[in-house]
Amino acid sequence: MLNLAPELAVNFLGPWAVFELMDKSYGDTNAVIASALPPLAWSMFELAHTRRTDALSTVVVAGILLTLAATLLGGSPRLLQIRENAVTGLIGVVFLMTLGFERPLIYHLARATFARQSPESARRLEHFVTTPNGAVFIRRLTIFWGIGLIVQTSILVWLVLVWPIGRYLLLSPVIGYGLLGLMVLLTLWYCRRLELAQM
Repeated sequence: MLNLAPELAVNFLGPWAVFELMDKSYGDTNAVIASALPPLAWSMFELAHTRRTDALSTVVVAGILLTLAATLLGGSPRLLQIRENAVTGLIGVVFLMTLGFERPLIYHLARATFARQSPESARRLEHFVTTPNGAVFIRRLTIFWGIGLIVQTSILVWLVLVWPIGRYLLLSPVIGYGLLGLMVLLTLWYCRRLELAQM
């Protein structure tokens, strides 16, 4: 748990603390731009530290670059936050667009995760998706995560419009990570249910 403390501090409190420190001196827009730097810097540090290049890290890098581009385009503080959240929604749209592929994007992300555990885990996943149940599972998971990320984006964009920026920066990571955690739990539940059905 102590190992998670720096990550939690950077991603949860970092944006809010930077905004509060800079808001009065530099204005809302500059403060919001600066508030994006702690989580971006942390993500880049983590990628450099692991030195892995796979589907998962590629999506993370793409998310970082898109977020950075959205921030540098400028605009009002609320527009900056809307653009930043749109990156997550865009990833959800990409998930859904890959439904027509033999191997949707989520399969490659899952395989990268399994490969980090062991080569045997990755081989088991590869075999599983060649079965009828496996093919259906991957497509359902793609639909679930695609729609889930779009819904998460919609909720956070709505909060950008109705909350003060300071409150949004403080609470949006909790809501965002909470929704992602819920999607992970539902995914694990579905995996377990499928595992029991095959026993």
